[in-house]
Amino acid sequence: MTITPVLLCGGSGTRLWPLSRKSYPKQFVPLMGQESLFQGSARRLTGPHYNPPVVVTSDAFRFIVTEQLSAVDIPPAAILIEPEARDTAPAILAAALFIAESDPEGLMLVAPSDHVIPDAETFNAAVAAGLDAARSGKIVTFGIAPDRPETGFGYLELDTVPETGVPKALSLQGFVEKPDAARAAQMLAEGRYLWNAGIFLFSVATILDAFRAAQPEMIEAVRASLDGAKRDLVFTRLEAAPWAKAKAISIDYAVMEKARNLAVVPYSGRWSDLGDWAAVWRETEAQGMALSGSATAIDCTNTLLRSEVEGQEVVGIGLDDIVAIAMPDAVLIARKDRAQEVKQAVAALKSRNARQAESFPKDHRPWGWFESLVIGDRFQVKRIVVKPGGALSLQSHVHRAEHWIVVQGTARVTVDAEVKMVTENQSVYVPLGAIHRLENPGKVPVVMIEVQTGSYLGEDDIVRYEDVYSRT
Repeated sequence: MTITPVLLCGGSGTRLWPLSRKSYPKQFVPLMGQESLFQGSARRLTGPHYNPPVVVTSDAFRFIVTEQLSAVDIPPAAILIEPEARDTAPAILAAALFIAESDPEGLMLVAPSDHVIPDAETFNAAVAAGLDAARSGKIVTFGIAPDRPETGFGYLELDTVPETGVPKALSLQGFVEKPDAARAAQMLAEGRYLWNAGIFLFSVATILDAFRAAQPEMIEAVRASLDGAKRDLVFTRLEAAPWAKAKAISIDYAVMEKARNLAVVPYSGRWSDLGDWAAVWRETEAQGMALSGSATAIDCTNTLLRSEVEGQEVVGIGLDDIVAIAMPDAVLIARKDRAQEVKQAVAALKSRNARQAESFPKDHRPWGWFESLVIGDRFQVKRIVVKPGGALSLQSHVHRAEHWIVVQGTARVTVDAEVKMVTENQSVYVPLGAIHRLENPGKVPVVMIEVQTGSYLGEDDIVRYEDVYSRT
């Protein structure tokens, strides 16, 4: 029997600001190498025992999901689009109801898409250890063997201290909320407690029975939302009105803490939810230091320095227990032991309407991305990258004109009735109100510099006439 992975990737990841933001959260960022956390999660759950994954995400991330899965050659079974975030319980229920339409007795493995599990073999051995329990009607969760008295995680309480060696499914006594430091130290010493990783294995029938018992109203709302779903390109858009009636609640509170058929498989391999910059430091440090990009440390200890801008040098001198993250539009400097408070900084920025609170410097679109280089009174300069085969929508603007200068590749440009090829060092003027489009028919990215001039330069000044990506 194969397993259908369900990848949850709708979170905003504000505790890793400024690298992770609402418009481009941490699961899509290459935090630990060349691949993103989402790609690593998808790759970990592939192989002969896994079906193609079902992904649950938001409208804003749908093209990022398809692009990143394509980059690692993993075709999804489905991409379900949530009309709005309702926490993990409705998302998991939607996936279960979707899978039940074709495989009502199948197994599903639910996993967040922003965790780091370097040893896929050890993790999949733990999954294999939970298969018999899942087939017999158990809800199997996976607990991480703690190596420190952590106050940022919930815990799973076992009846006895788990044995080391070959993993196996054990009885789960209960869930424990995030403890204070003294209680966390006590639980670590007792050895009967594991970190709650939020990863679950169960049959479709078992989890639907659990929802019927604990959340019957949610079953009704989510089923109606799935029944009313619309197909949009490769996406399945859940219907908004019934979805809004589903309670916004986590799977732990909605189902797990009420269930009596729980089991846990201890996992002793490396794992991190990369919940804050201190966690990133723990995963990347060597001899106390973690450096990324153009970062230099002089006489520093226990410090994380990251430069996320090509050509920008970050230098630390005499630092201890410090996190310093440099982005093109924001810099974070904090004590490592206060890394959890980054969420407060994001809230403060939001209160001042600072765009850096939620918007990533690069604005990712289905055709590529762009970034603002200079913004002034009545003008803006952007760098725009259009991937091979990508095409901007056929559009016009009410308030601005545009000048395009191609610096790499060859573009097909439409301006009103004229269509022409524009190559490196050539430019195009798009008058205010002109109907225009840029396409990349070649095999290399098109890079261009765009100069906008006008009374209003916002991204909402777009009238779309045609769009290959079905955006409205």
